Amino acid sequence: MQAHHAGPGPSHRWERLAPGVVRRRLPQWDATVGAVGGTEGVLLIDTGSTLAEGAGIRSELRELFGRAVTHVALTHPHFDHVLGTAAFSGVQVYGAVGAAEVLEHSRDTLRADAVTHGVAPDAAAEAVDVLVRPRHPVSGEITLSLGGGRRATLANVGPGHTGHDLAVLVPGGAEDPAGPAPDVVFCGDLVEESGEPQAGPDAHTARWPDALDRLLALGGEDALYVPGHGAVVDADFLRAQRDTLARRFTLS
Repeated sequence: MQAHHAGPGPSHRWERLAPGVVRRRLPQWDATVGAVGGTEGVLLIDTGSTLAEGAGIRSELRELFGRAVTHVALTHPHFDHVLGTAAFSGVQVYGAVGAAEVLEHSRDTLRADAVTHGVAPDAAAEAVDVLVRPRHPVSGEITLSLGGGRRATLANVGPGHTGHDLAVLVPGGAEDPAGPAPDVVFCGDLVEESGEPQAGPDAHTARWPDALDRLLALGGEDALYVPGHGAVVDADFLRAQRDTLARRFTLS
């Protein structure tokens, strides 16, 4: 399975995974943001670590799809995935059930984590001051229709990396000149490729391997799996990471 890169121009940073499905690896932490475009709307998966980063993403996606972002899915409540959300006005914001409460009560932690990892203090404070919490909680699965037959399923597959992990499945459906388009699963930080998965104090380590099994059930054998950090991977990578996590946390 091969991912394809968008053509030249200001949007060359976006990697094309399937028709209407792209992702970008942001600088500094190699965090992924993804997007799914239909004829009536655009879903953004995660929003970056600052308002400026979110604004850049907003501008690039408007150019790429010809329309504004209408929906945002936050894969988990960590600073590098949520602090750009306020750059998107008037959107519907989704998160795993309970994520909104975590964000509301962890503003100081988000700010401190951002600064510790290199975000300028003023930028971190600004983003936290206007923090947007998801108003659409996902307890099981929700399917969004973006127009033109393009759908995306938001699935609460945690806990694992955090207590509130959301994945996004985009069925292939449409035909690509290169062949049938694959299903694409945005995994958040349940899966990491560019480094060892990070288990912070909010991780549910004993349940993390089961969350990867749920991701595999969601996407199936032939899907493209998009990690929260790193290159796109396949089902074999998820199985290997699940087994590594099981050994790591059983022995820890």
